[in-house]
Amino acid sequence: MADFKHADLTGSRFEWVDLSGSDFRAVDLADARFRGVNLSGVVMRGVELVDVDIYGEIESLTVNGVDIGPLVNAELDRRYPDRASMRPTEPAGFRAAWDVVERLWGETVERARRLDPELLHESVDGEWSFIETLRHLVFATDSWVRRAILGDPSPWDALDLPWDEMPDTPGVPRDRDARPSLDTVLALRSDRMSTVREVIDGLTDESLRADTEPVEGPGWPRPRSYPVRECLLCILNEEWEHRLYAERDLGALAARDS
Repeated sequence: MADFKHADLTGSRFEWVDLSGSDFRAVDLADARFRGVNLSGVVMRGVELVDVDIYGEIESLTVNGVDIGPLVNAELDRRYPDRASMRPTEPAGFRAAWDVVERLWGETVERARRLDPELLHESVDGEWSFIETLRHLVFATDSWVRRAILGDPSPWDALDLPWDEMPDTPGVPRDRDARPSLDTVLALRSDRMSTVREVIDGLTDESLRADTEPVEGPGWPRPRSYPVRECLLCILNEEWEHRLYAERDLGALAARDS
């Protein structure tokens, strides 16, 4: 435990630091950057939130006495009519949702192909490159479908890319220096998307309500059983959100290319 009073920590970097339960008073956080942080249960009083950009999972967020979570979700559903289909409750809904995922990602990949291939390895504002995003989605499928649902304890490909804040785990690759071609990653991605399609096409009401067999061995997700529906919802969420990130960054790269 440490006390910082009248201290100048401008430009400091906090990585893998536990600040839970900390008390911030008269603190200047202007232009600070937060990535992969847990802000659950945070209480803010007397704050100034001007020109703030928040992107993440928003639920039970109260601003000036108003829970804005439902307002945000309603507006996102309005902007993206397909978004509501990413919350299915029965097998046919999951099949329809995966149709949407395949269609939208097909459009995004075609947009990426129109750019200089080298740009697909470039980061925009410190985010993953387009190629890294595809590699992360391979990791997500390996984690929640091939490992959790299908029971393969070590489904990883060498190009799998976990999220940056995931602790290094024996047997799980994390090669940030790899620069595979778009076609190489798309071939791997096509294989994983076909696996998801097979699982979803085989869903029944009973199997969707079931839990997986307990996962074994080190990796992600952690060794235990999981509800099948939650595993598939994780996949839909990953696919939806990362495509939006990719579309945003492809726009910036297209401007750079021109």
